[in-house]
Formats: sequence, structure tokens, C-alpha cells
Amino acid sequence: MAISKIIIVGAGPSGCVLALLLANAGIDVELLEASDKLDDSPRASFYPWPAVYELQRAGLLPEVRERGYVVSDGVSWRKVDGTLLARMDTSAVPFDRRLHGLPLGKLLQLTREHLDRKPNAKIRYQHKVTKVDQSDAQAHVFVDTPDGEKTFSADYIVGCDGANSTIRRALFGDDFPGRTWDQQIVATNVYYDISKYGWGQGAFIVDPEYFCLVALLQPDGLYRVSYGETVGLTREEYIARQPEKFRKILPGSPGPEDYKLVTINPYKIHQRCADSFRVGRFLLAADAAHLCNPFGGLGLTGGLVDVGNLFDCLNGIHQGLADDSILDRYSTVRRDMWFKIIDPVSSQNLRHLLQDPDVAMKEDPLFLERDKFSDPEFVASLVTGINDIMYDFTKEYKQSAAGHDIGPSPHNEAVVKGVAAVGAD
Repeated sequence: MAISKIIIVGAGPSGCVLALLLANAGIDVELLEASDKLDDSPRASFYPWPAVYELQRAGLLPEVRERGYVVSDGVSWRKVDGTLLARMDTSAVPFDRRLHGLPLGKLLQLTREHLDRKPNAKIRYQHKVTKVDQSDAQAHVFVDTPDGEKTFSADYIVGCDGANSTIRRALFGDDFPGRTWDQQIVATNVYYDISKYGWGQGAFIVDPEYFCLVALLQPDGLYRVSYGETVGLTREEYIARQPEKFRKILPGSPGPEDYKLVTINPYKIHQRCADSFRVGRFLLAADAAHLCNPFGGLGLTGGLVDVGNLFDCLNGIHQGLADDSILDRYSTVRRDMWFKIIDPVSSQNLRHLLQDPDVAMKEDPLFLERDKFSDPEFVASLVTGINDIMYDFTKEYKQSAAGHDIGPSPHNEAVVKGVAAVGAD
């Protein structure tokens, strides 16, 4: 039976991409966003092939490349003094399968432009969900709006409302199984001429105290610098400590007069997954459903793959090619991907950095193969491990459909060794 309307709670990257996929397929969609605008902050992000695939399907990829960039050099690992430990040569990775870079604020601006052109898509700002309800026929949310409380209903309602998801809490209370890392992260965006030091477009620092990611966010020289910090300080204390951290971790030991700090955000990192991504006519995706640490970009990538898979399930129902039970499969498959790949790989990505670098070069299985990183073909095969988080739900349709040949790739060394993407969420 055709779907009359989908409501998505949360107009972040995953919610907006899902809305665009649905609208492109002729399904009416409403986005309910609690804030008064889309987030325009220049947060990370980097998109490996599984995320690029979904951006391509949504019709966004040409403009993503135009407004961002495609990573042209490989990631490196360094000591805190800048000494090179290992570098990957990614020159054999096909262009369309390379890491793409575009800050989330710019991606959201792009998706909004596309959604604004869709008569069957609507973004409602200052609409904060407070309660949920459902019947056999519809799902309902009670929403605080500028005009008072209103009730919105749809065939299905998708929670894409982030780590503190109101939808998830309404379904499961405060239970969000998993763990919180002992490490504290401070994420910054900064203009600083790192290129002259030969660090390339992406580098990790391996150090138990000064572990760090330095990655080019956009072609104009804005970098993402995410580094470890002491646990338990106030935001003001983290801000006060930032200049000395930059002196220590950035090449050239810069002072505040040498760079332009755009944003600074301390945050804790988690590995968590909801007990189910479906409760009746309510569904969860992206950070509302699962969390992981940002090193390797699997949080954002996992979220975009979630909504791509969920779109295929909902569109299958809409087209009469699948029944409602495919949404149970969505929950099962995406949770399995988190437990089998996203959680262990993202965890290993961080553990690679939390080591004495001299010990890591002698004992860490990733770095023991560093001599092979200069072989472009070896690296090209290695980085495909992240593709294992993809799944083709059109193969589960009841009737033959125009499927997408993206089924799970063979499980390979990349998953075992924890090599994902250069970037961070």
C-alpha cells in the first residue's frame, strides 16, 4: 500500500538526506526541527564510498564535489613532534571511491536548497517533539511549536534527532546500551597553513596524551583538529588550554597570532546502540540509533548508510514491492552492522592512537604492515573494508526491482585491522 506521508524528527545530515531520497521518490515528507534553522557550523565531515553512494543517490554528489573537495593524498600517522611513522599511498583508489570532504554545515545548506525545490517536502523549524503515540494505522508526535502544541501524524515517523534523541527516549527511556570512553575530545576548526609542513590533507598523531586528528576540511585552508584532553575540566578551562595544545601538536608550534580559530567544542565520546531501531511505526537512524567515536568517520557514514537502507525499505513498501516486515529486517541488519563492524572498527581506530608510538611501531598489527602502505594497490584493497557496512535491501523485495549492485563486500583485512576513513565526524 502506498505511503501517504513520512515524518522525520531532526533536520541534521541524515534526516535531510533521508527526506530528499523520499521526496525524490514521490513520497510526501515533513521534517520537524527543534531549532530555528539548520546547523550551519563548519563541523567535520568526510565521506568514504558508502556515504558518497548515498549522496549520489540523493542527487547531491556533483555539488558536494563542487563545494568541497576529493582527497588526493593518503593519510599519515606521526609522533607529536611531527616525525612520520607511516603514510598510505591512496593513488590507486578510483576517483569516485575516494574520500570526499565537505563540512556538515555546507552539506545541510545544499540539502536544504534541494528540499526547498520539492513541493512534497517541508521543513518545520522551532518544532520540538515532546511526546509520541501510535495506533495500528499511524504514528503521532506531540510538538511544541511557535503557535502552541500541535499533533502531527504519518504512516511512519523516523527519529534522526541525534544522540539525545527525544524519539529514542520516548520509546526506551534513558536506556542507551553501551559505554563511554575515558578519553575527552576537543574538536576545533582552524585556519592555519599546515600544507607547507608536508602533512598532507590528513594526519593522525599517535600518543597516549596528545593523540589527535588533523585534516583539511575545505579547500580554502580550514582544518579540523580534534585532540585528546584531560577529563573533567570545564568548557572555559578547555578553551584556556587550547593555545598550548596547538603549540604542542601542530607543526611549526604556532601561537594564537599564527592561526584563526573558528570553533572549539569539548565533548565526550561513546559507543552505544539502541535495543531496536524499530518500535511499531517509529524508526531510529544515525546518532539517534547508535554512536561511536569520531576517529575514522564511521558515525556520520553509518548514519547515511542507515537512511539509505531505510529509504529502500520504505520505498519498497510504497511501491508494493515489500511488506511492513522489511522494517524489522532494517533494524536487524543495521544493528548487526554496528556490532560487527562499526563498533569494533571505530574502537580500534582510536586505540591505534592511544599508544606510545615507539611501542605501536613494534607491536600494533596495523603499523607492522606499514611497509606495504607505499603499495597503492595494497592500500586500495585495504580501504575497501568500510564498504562492508553497506547492504542492498532491494534484494529482499518480493518482486524483481531495479536493484543496486552494492551488496556486502567480502569481509577483508581492513575490517580486522580497523582501517576506515581519514576523517572524523
